[in-house]
Amino acid sequence: MQSLWNFQDENMKKPGGSQGQSASALISRRIAELGDWRGETLGRMRKLIREADPDVVEEWKWMGTPVWSHDGIICTGESYKKVVKLTFAKGASLQDPARLFNSSLDGNVRRAIDIHEGEEVDGPAFRALISQAVALNSSGKSKPSKKAKP
Repeated sequence: MQSLWNFQDENMKKPGGSQGQSASALISRRIAELGDWRGETLGRMRKLIREADPDVVEEWKWMGTPVWSHDGIICTGESYKKVVKLTFAKGASLQDPARLFNSSLDGNVRRAIDIHEGEEVDGPAFRALISQAVALNSSGKSKPSKKAKP
């Protein structure tokens, strides 16, 4: 039980910890703390996101997940031991001619890009996905709702 307690304790908000810091600062800190290929990869993808959408809003959610939004979530950026995962909230609705999406392909809504050590992502194709996601969010369109029959 001790290890469970430590995990929970480490992730709880503490005075003087991450409270009061901007999401951008927290994301920058996460990238620096990773200190290896995962930090470099997350930093590179963050740069591409900002290039594709200079008005992107950076958020810090769900106990430490970087989130990029514009009129709704565009994508999240998570780092694991062997992969950096960028999950697009509405990825299933986006055109992906370069086939960047390689994870969460069976879902009805989201899609993800798993990046392993040494892999490079096609920058222009990734920026195009970000631009599409922003346009989709800004259009206010989602799947048509089924209206109740009278």
